[in-house]
Amino acid sequence: MRAGVFIERDGILNQTRVERQHPVSPLTMEEFHLLVEAVEPLRQLKAAGLVVVVTTNQPGLSRGHQSRHELDRMHELLRRRFEPDDILVCPHDESDHCPCRTPRPGLLIEAAFKWHLDLERSFVVSDKWQDAQAAHNAGCTSILLKSAWNGLGHHDFVLPTVADVFAKVLQLHASRLTVSALA
Repeated sequence: MRAGVFIERDGILNQTRVERQHPVSPLTMEEFHLLVEAVEPLRQLKAAGLVVVVTTNQPGLSRGHQSRHELDRMHELLRRRFEPDDILVCPHDESDHCPCRTPRPGLLIEAAFKWHLDLERSFVVSDKWQDAQAAHNAGCTSILLKSAWNGLGHHDFVLPTVADVFAKVLQLHASRLTVSALA
């Protein structure tokens, strides 16, 4: 089985807006601004043999605030620029209590099944506590970008920059490969 890295879209690969002290996903292409500093680190993750899966909660779909066409346009741009192996979306509102909306691990489990991933050797990258909790629930290592949304729950690592976050993933992945080669 392979190792993967699950990357929360908003805050890591694109900018988020802040409304009433909460991060808000972009709803239109005009609001969707990619963070180009993540392009090269994602290439390095793939070169290291990791499966790169972008995950995102997009409750604007179920709330009627966002069209699927607009979301698909955003993700097509994301695919062209970052070249992830997959993009998985939870379209549900918090009140739906679905298994795929973080902090539940449904998207991680779905990707693990689809891509034959070993969750215990996989990583979740985000700037939000909900994704760190999903990582914990699935048995993954959480690596958070320091932000106002890290929360007080379980975190494996919290680092100050996107570059530091991806460097930590590569370091941990390489050390796990070394250990398994020695076993």
